[in-house]
Amino acid sequence: MINKIFVNLPVKDLKRSMSFFSDLGFTFNKQFTDENAACLVINEDIYAMLLTEKFYQTFIRKAIADSAKVNEVIVALNCESRGEVDALLEKALNSGAKEYREPEVYEWMYGRSFEDLDGHLWELGYMDPAHVVPV
Repeated sequence: MINKIFVNLPVKDLKRSMSFFSDLGFTFNKQFTDENAACLVINEDIYAMLLTEKFYQTFIRKAIADSAKVNEVIVALNCESRGEVDALLEKALNSGAKEYREPEVYEWMYGRSFEDLDGHLWELGYMDPAHVVPV
């Protein structure tokens, strides 16, 4: 059974990216962090591996997508409240991110998104648990 997720993202400047995500309140697992990679801890089961482009290239045979021109993935994170969505987005914007699109407001869902320093898209959302049907 799958019990954790590690999203791998190429970054141009590892120290700059680490500083950005630290500003948002995230931490890094030092055991899996060195000059080539940093393990961003999103929660106890969700991680993003920030890999220098040179190191990232050792795992793939394709070219790294130019995230200023194309998109390959949106990392979507569910927050505990609308307030948490707004607070995290504000931290991202204050740390150099760009808001990617207008907020999405529905009766029981709320979402905002930003583009990080490397052009990766992050979506922050809140879903009212009273309206979510268990699978």
